[in-house]
Amino acid sequence: MTVLANARLVLPNAVQHGWLRIDAGRITALGPGAPDADASATGSRPDTNGSGSDTTGHGTGAGGTVSGVSGPGSDANGSGAGVSGSGSGAHEPGTGATAPVTGATAPGTRAAAQGMAGADAEIVDLGGRYVVPGFVDMHMHGGAGHSYQRGRADDARQIVEFHRAHGTTTLTAGLVTGSADELLNAVSGLAELAADGLIAGIHLEGPYIARNRCGAHEPTLLRDPDAAEFRRLVKAGGGHVRMITLAPELPGGLDLVRAAVDEGVVAAVGHTDGTAAQVREAFDAGARVATHLFNAMRPLHHREGGPIVAALNDPRVTVELINDGVHIDTEVARLTFNAAGADRVALITDAMAATGMGDGSYTLGVMDVEVKDGRAVLAGGTSIAGSTITMADGFRRAVTVVGLPIEDAARSAALVPARALGLDDRIGSLAPGKEADLVVLNDDLEVERVMKGGRWT
Repeated sequence: MTVLANARLVLPNAVQHGWLRIDAGRITALGPGAPDADASATGSRPDTNGSGSDTTGHGTGAGGTVSGVSGPGSDANGSGAGVSGSGSGAHEPGTGATAPVTGATAPGTRAAAQGMAGADAEIVDLGGRYVVPGFVDMHMHGGAGHSYQRGRADDARQIVEFHRAHGTTTLTAGLVTGSADELLNAVSGLAELAADGLIAGIHLEGPYIARNRCGAHEPTLLRDPDAAEFRRLVKAGGGHVRMITLAPELPGGLDLVRAAVDEGVVAAVGHTDGTAAQVREAFDAGARVATHLFNAMRPLHHREGGPIVAALNDPRVTVELINDGVHIDTEVARLTFNAAGADRVALITDAMAATGMGDGSYTLGVMDVEVKDGRAVLAGGTSIAGSTITMADGFRRAVTVVGLPIEDAARSAALVPARALGLDDRIGSLAPGKEADLVVLNDDLEVERVMKGGRWT
């Protein structure tokens, strides 16, 4: 059993200074103040109405100031190259302690805590650091020089290890458009890793997307929605194909949405030139996600709102957002949060192989990509080809630049994507009964420690 004490727990609707108990890989109790024997034993639930909560150190709303976050407004650290670094909110020194997190407390503190939480407990005094739920990335393609496209176990393990070190405890494996054989082989290989719990499933981004909105997908490999091919992919995935992105206006698009729903696969609208009416039809047919809103879709116009307005206006729909300062402007990010609310915005990375590797030449599927100053574009062109950020970068930027309260940013980085994937009963928030997936952050919102399933990684 482990007890995290003296922590700023980022709950769905508040920040509470308190403690959290972990046993057998799950959160079993949490509460304000210091841990006591009764609370540790009963698994009491947190006060999310603000009583006893520490509400310092987080933003006051989209576009507002950010207090309790020290240092400059830079949101790019390590692998986060290419993310704009100037914050829009004022920053004040944080209130948390700055001693290193070592996994042990001072003598006496450990003894006192053991009396409260049980003699067999490992007590970790976090010195006032933040604890947020482990990040959930529902849309990404690679990192650390590797991609999922070939479905190879070694590639996938390298990707997972890299992103987990940056706080992402749950992720899907994203495949871009490929030939029928390539996708079948990749899905088959990745299905074994999903069955082992390494990844949370497979995301098929394509091949049923609009040619004039294909972005970094190979145009010659695009095709109209094919329910028979889709079902072959689902079968090859052994139940682990989690999501498919498609353009619903294509011939057979709505039928494919319905087929996905029938198979228990999340249907997402993206890379689409559909009108608002066509996209609404897809949502009525069961699509529930808008893939990287604003990017690779018909732009908003005041006489034809297109997919953007259809998604923002539909409370059933989760909208993905790549918050890197490259894919969308900061003011557009604020607009999205103001329009949809943090409970419907899922922060994603859309990370590709270059993430964590620096500038140079890479591939995305069969497409050649050049990365300069952290910005990935198709070689010889200007089309953006994924991002080079981690979820920690996007989360930090949401607080320090966009100006979200830290609890809103945490929901968008964990609970919202978990819910969209149907995993929120197990992960996505700090709550008794959920898996102990969490991230320890310092006052600058930099990752210091990561826990997956109750084990420090």
